[in-house]
Amino acid sequence: MTSTHATDLLAVAGRYADPAAWAVPLRFDRAERWYARLTATDDHEVWALSWLPGQGTDLHDHGGSSGAFLVVAGELTEQTVSGGRLRPHRLATGAGRRFGPRHVHQVTNRSDQPAVSVHVYRPALRHMTHYRLVDGHLRVAEVARAGVSW
Repeated sequence: MTSTHATDLLAVAGRYADPAAWAVPLRFDRAERWYARLTATDDHEVWALSWLPGQGTDLHDHGGSSGAFLVVAGELTEQTVSGGRLRPHRLATGAGRRFGPRHVHQVTNRSDQPAVSVHVYRPALRHMTHYRLVDGHLRVAEVARAGVSW
């Protein structure tokens, strides 16, 4: 990790990899992805997400926050923009990803089984920008704000 902070956010995610230990019970919602904040400190916040087959995010950033996510059950596909195209990366149970403050991605459960992941952000999310990929270029679609959109 290239951060000046000593805390490895992927290691933090690993400490929350057991849904049975969460203070919030794991749920799956057919209408939309379920998510819950597990903890927040002065340094970072931790979120749990569940993904039924076919559920996913829009293309988005994290409003200047760095982060990491860990797949704790199932499989997720992360797509990042490279050369004006979306490039998929499959992440199975136990796989994770660290990212910097300018990272833009889309995450989807393309499998036929439910998935669960843990996400850590530094600093806590205040807003996220959602994008569309138009002719190989990112175009802002919406800016979502904490306390309003989630």
